[in-house]
Parts: sequence; structure tokens; C-alpha cells
Amino acid sequence: MSHNVHEEDVLGKAYDGRLMRRLLAYMRPYKFYVSLAILVLLLSSFAQLAGPYLTKLGIDNFIAQGNAGGLRTICVLYLLILMVDAIFQFCETYLVNWIGQKAMFDMRSQIFAHIQSLPIPYFDRNPVGRLVTRVTTDVSSLHQMLSSGAVAIFGDIFKLVGIVGVLLFLNWKLALVTFSVLPLLFYATFLFKRLVREIYRVIRLRIARINTFLQENVSGMSVVQLFRREATNFNKFDRLNAEHRDSYLQTILYYAMFFPVVRLISSLAVALIVWYGGGRVIQGALTFGGLVAFIQYADMFFRPIMDLSEKYNLMQSAMASSERIFKIMDEKSEPWAVNRLHPRPNCRGEIEFRNVWFAYKNDDFVLEDISFHVRPGEKVAFVGATGAGKTSLLSLLLRYYDTSRGEIFLDGVNIQEINPRDLRRYFGMVMQDIFIFDGSVARNIRLEDSEITDEQVRNAARDVHAEHFIEKLPQQYEHAVLERGKGLSVGQRQLLSFARALAHDPPILILDEATSSVDTETELLIQDALQRLMQNRTSLVVAHRLSTVQNSDRIIVLHKGRIREIGSHHELLARRGLYHQLYQLQYAQQERQQAMV
Repeated sequence: MSHNVHEEDVLGKAYDGRLMRRLLAYMRPYKFYVSLAILVLLLSSFAQLAGPYLTKLGIDNFIAQGNAGGLRTICVLYLLILMVDAIFQFCETYLVNWIGQKAMFDMRSQIFAHIQSLPIPYFDRNPVGRLVTRVTTDVSSLHQMLSSGAVAIFGDIFKLVGIVGVLLFLNWKLALVTFSVLPLLFYATFLFKRLVREIYRVIRLRIARINTFLQENVSGMSVVQLFRREATNFNKFDRLNAEHRDSYLQTILYYAMFFPVVRLISSLAVALIVWYGGGRVIQGALTFGGLVAFIQYADMFFRPIMDLSEKYNLMQSAMASSERIFKIMDEKSEPWAVNRLHPRPNCRGEIEFRNVWFAYKNDDFVLEDISFHVRPGEKVAFVGATGAGKTSLLSLLLRYYDTSRGEIFLDGVNIQEINPRDLRRYFGMVMQDIFIFDGSVARNIRLEDSEITDEQVRNAARDVHAEHFIEKLPQQYEHAVLERGKGLSVGQRQLLSFARALAHDPPILILDEATSSVDTETELLIQDALQRLMQNRTSLVVAHRLSTVQNSDRIIVLHKGRIREIGSHHELLARRGLYHQLYQLQYAQQERQQAMV
């Protein structure tokens, strides 16, 4: 995991052609509008270039000649050009931002779809805050580049080329005097680029750390308050926040230095124009209108250079963001695009593990040589101490992880040959840690499956006795549930999870410590419902409380990743082995608890 912790510290290239080509691919569907935006930028640049030249004509041809009528014509023409340029700028601003938003919409959708397709081990290695940063902050950085940089840069280039051409046309000697300050400008620009290059990466790193810390602490707020960690966590957040602030203050310092320096250099260029051009006017080699136009063009000349410097910073930030975004996009999805798929209209629920070994990391196996067979409609329970491998076994069956060795079969077909999406539709699962989504009660049961009717939702809730508390809610099944089920008790959330699993009517039902957080009265209600619902359905039950698995057809006892015993409750007790020891420990503990009561 260490290679991921500091991934944002790594500095790449200031410009990467491969990344840029991948970014520009998101603009390809809108190439007509991109072309239109570039055309509008070109026309706007020409309109802006016309202004100083009209000033020259007005001074030399009409003011110097005392021709008021001609001057009025020039003024009206200048006003019309300004109005046309304003329209062009409006169209350009709207088009480039429209294109940027469309491209970012496509990118966010693609990133989210890809994140949902990633295998569970990826999320074990990457904190949620980092992924949130990718979809929000990093994508916003790319939007700035695509809307304010990739298209708008053409306008700056058109304007620069046009100004250079006009200056050389008006007076090439005076143009060379104007260009004499460019070495100073280039040095200041490159120094600025070098100073800000790393700081933008640092800012992204600080934002990712803040997002990760916030997500972790908000999710665990009950633990924070229980162990009185508020002051400690505030100090840590304050430090992260201060690091982010200081990084931004550095960029402000660089900008505060750079733009006055550029303004000073441009003022030096104007001074040289006035000094040399004024002498040429006195000698009669340059008109006064030409000198005024030169000064205006020189002022225009330095604006796009400053804009290009700022766009370089956008480019630098975008390269940093795109590098991290495409790192996610290049992660391999779950292998459900493989064509070795078996269409399975029905599922009998026959399961077989054959010599299965599994390790989360290297050869540190949590399951070793697991073999068993579950017949269709059979109820099989898995028991064992914490860490015995019960949940890992179920994760392999659902293909959240793949086996290190061995094979798993569903209805005689290796699950490696089955599309994970098709595979998981045959399972309904209720876990100890229930995830409730933001939305109504009915939505949490249905999970956007349009084939599940309102009647089926109500029947599922009735079968698990969830209707008792649902009908007491203000809007009953349309009652809005808060994020992660806040406002509902742990038992109520588990009842909703039961209803969710049953509404989808899976051929295989998995219960992973499903009743561990339910009070005794509620557990009795659930057990009553489960006895009916498990009929003609393959059921896999993981439980610490042995009282919940006594009626299973078979019980598989796991210990340190291996199967130690298999048999019914009475058979295992008669053997007086590991299961008997577990039963005696729990029985003795219950007796002590009853004695205390």
C-alpha cells in the first residue's frame, strides 16, 4: 500500500503529449463547436488588431488634415468594430465554457462508471477521500484547462502573430526595438514557470489529504466523540489546512511578483518606442499616428504573453490532475468483459469449492485447501473464531476476490467463466455492517430495480417483520432515510437489509452475521421468517452465535483457514471436537450472563 500513499508527491512532466492527446479526445465529440470557437477567436483577434490601425488613420489622415467628417467616419467604424468584438467575445466565452462543461460531464461519467467497475481490492488500497478528489478537484482543474486554455490559447497565438506582422509592416526598425525587451520577458516567464511548477502539485496533494481526513473523521464521528478525540483531530486538520493555505500563499507571492515585473518590462518597451520612435517622428521618418499605434500595439503585445504564462500554469495543473485521473482509468476493471461467459437463465444453487487457497497478500494464506459441496436448496452454516476465514470464503464465492489456487463452481460451471454481474444476480446478501443509501425506504429495498413492484417491496418487508417500524414512519415506505441510515436503529437497518435481499428473490441467500446486532425479540421474528424463506433456496449462513445455526442441514467448522469439521449440529456435538468446544464456551457464557441478570 505504501506505493499509493505518496502517489501525489511524484512530479511528472510539465507537458506530456500522451496525456494531452487523451484529454483532447474528450473534445472530439464537440469538434464542430471547437472549430466554431476557434473561428470566433480568430475574428475577435482581427477585430482587436484593427483598433490601433484605425487610430493611426484617424490621426494621420484626418486630425492632421483637419478633416472632421473623415474623423467621424473613423470613430463610427471604430465603434462598430468594438461592438462586433464584444459579440465575438460573448460567443467565444459561451462556446469554450459550454465545450468544457460537456467534456467534463463526459469525463466525470466515465470516471464514475470505471470506479464502479474496479475490483474490491482496489478500494482496500485507496482511501475514499482520494477518489473523491479525483472526481471533483482534479476534474475541475481539467475543466479550467479545456475551457480557458486548450481553445483560448489559439486566440493568444493569433493575436501575437498578428501584432508582430502589423509592427513589422508599420516600421520594422521600431519593431526590432520593441522586441529587444523579449529576452528579459522570457527569462522572467521561465523563472516564474520553474517556481510554480512544483507548488501546484503540492496544492493538489494538500487538497487530497484534507478530503481524505474529512471523509474519515466525519464517517467515524461517533468514535471521535466517544474517545474525546475532537481536540487532537482539530489540531491535525488545522495543520493540514495550514499546509494548504501556505502552499496557496506561495503561488500568490509568485503571481504578485511576476505580473508587476511583466508590466515593468512592457513599460520599458513603451519607453524605448517613445525614445526611438519620437526621434523618427522628429526626423519625419515616422508619422505621429504610427507612433501612437505602435504604443497601443506594444501594450497589446504583452497581454497575450501574460495570458500564455497563466495558461502554462493551467497546463501544469492539468497535467498533474490528468496523470492521476488516467492512473485510475488505467486500472483494470473486473473481468466481466471476457467473452467466455455462460448464459444462465436459471440457477439451481449448487455450489462446490475444490481445493481452494486464498491470500490477500503474497503467500500469507487465510484459506487453505478448502473443499466442500452444497446441494441445491441446502442450508449450510459456517462457524469458527474471528479470523477463521468465513467472510473471505463468501467474498471468493461472489468474486470480490479471485482464488490463489483451486476452483469454485456454481451449478457445475467454474465461476471464473461467469460474468461477475451475472454471477452476483443469483445471490442475496445480508451483512453485519449494513449500508443504507440516501433516499426513501422503498428505494433502499428496491435499489432502483424497476422490475420489483410496490407490492413485492411491501411483501418483503412484511416477511421479515420490517413493516412494523416502517408503518410508524411519517411517510412510511416513502419516508426519506438519511445518509447511511441515520435516524434508524441498527436492528431497523438490518431488517431493511433483509427486506432488500428478499425483494430481489435470489436463488442463493447469504447471511453474514446478519442477526448479530439484533435484539433477541427481533431475532426471533427474523428466524421465523427465515425458516419459511429458506425453503427451496440455497442458504449460506455465517454466525458467531451457534444458536442461530443449529437447524442448518450441515455446519462447516473453520479454524485458521482450514475446514476442521463438517456435520449437523447433533453430529458435531457427539464428536466432542472443536464445534463442541465452541458450543460449550458459548453455553457457559450464556449461563454466566443469565446468572448476573
